[in-house]
Amino acid sequence: MSLETNSSKTKVCPTCGTRLSESATRCLVCGTEFNAKPEPKAAKKVEKSVQASRMPVVTLSLPAAVGIVAVVIVVAAVIVFFLLRARAPEGTFDPAITPTPSETPTATLPATATIPPTDVPTATLQPPFDYTVAAGDGTCSQIAYTFGISVQSIIITNNLASSCPISVGQVLKIPYPTPTIAPAATNTPLPVDATKQSCETVPITVQDGDTLSSISLNYAVPMDAIKEFNGLTTDNVFVGANLLIPLCFRAATPGATPTATIPPPYPAPNLLLPADGAAFTLANDVVTLQWASVGTLRDGEAYQITVEDITASQTRRLTDYVTDTKYIVPTSYRPKDNVAHILRWWITPVRQAGTDDQGQPIWAASGAVSDKRDFSWVGIAVEGTPNP
Repeated sequence: MSLETNSSKTKVCPTCGTRLSESATRCLVCGTEFNAKPEPKAAKKVEKSVQASRMPVVTLSLPAAVGIVAVVIVVAAVIVFFLLRARAPEGTFDPAITPTPSETPTATLPATATIPPTDVPTATLQPPFDYTVAAGDGTCSQIAYTFGISVQSIIITNNLASSCPISVGQVLKIPYPTPTIAPAATNTPLPVDATKQSCETVPITVQDGDTLSSISLNYAVPMDAIKEFNGLTTDNVFVGANLLIPLCFRAATPGATPTATIPPPYPAPNLLLPADGAAFTLANDVVTLQWASVGTLRDGEAYQITVEDITASQTRRLTDYVTDTKYIVPTSYRPKDNVAHILRWWITPVRQAGTDDQGQPIWAASGAVSDKRDFSWVGIAVEGTPNP
């Protein structure tokens, strides 16, 4: 096998160095025209000079070119970032810096002016007014009931006898009802309040099926103590009601006691009904006296009820003993006449101190005597309406 030799001859453009065929008269690249044939030596010199002036050729693959471009872009971005940060004015927001919150001043309100207390007006007592007794007025009790005052106030204001005799056409001085003056404030609590404050209690909620009796048996506390402590007026309790069980009134645990403990004197009972100066007639055939309990009475203790007729010619007095907090005045002590009787009553806690020769208990006071109240009684029979 022999190598073929290229017998064609070429020449080089003196302007751009492009190699052309020897017969070419014009350069296809730069357009130089060839007029005369140069000498071979001169052509070689020109070829050498043109070859010496050419730029070196650098060949890169595509991945290498892309990587170089990416590096240049990243470097340019970093340079631009630092230039902008260096030229940024003070106060420009920088996301890398967290601003420190400033404290907001609290507005101070001006002092509120203190309003002076308003003086409580004092009730001015009005003088009694004149009233002429009419034919249908009947007795002082009816007049007192009409004007809401006590019979005793009419007797005292008009300087009448205790029987309060009046006649038709007589002019009476009728006093205005006296307002009840509230007691002065004191730091010492009342006996009832002191008992409530010092008594240990258990709060309960009334459930379905509970009664006051079952609650009393469950906690061994008397029903009267639960009622009084919670301000109940009846024995009825309702589902969902909240009650306080006073454990200080719980019955003592059975057992022998070497020495009997005598309780301290009881406070004066608080009278409830009837109100002072109340009027009753034969139509009110039941007169019930009621008072508040002073505590759980022990064996041999009771309440002494004293009722006194202060209008009778000879003062009559009724004394009886009960363990309940109410008493019905017997009919034998309510005369059936047309005279207004003024009855005065009060309550005293007592304790049995022994027995007499007939086996009756001897009672001694075991507490303070209550206040005294008056009520009037007129035993007028109500006549029936005749049938036509």
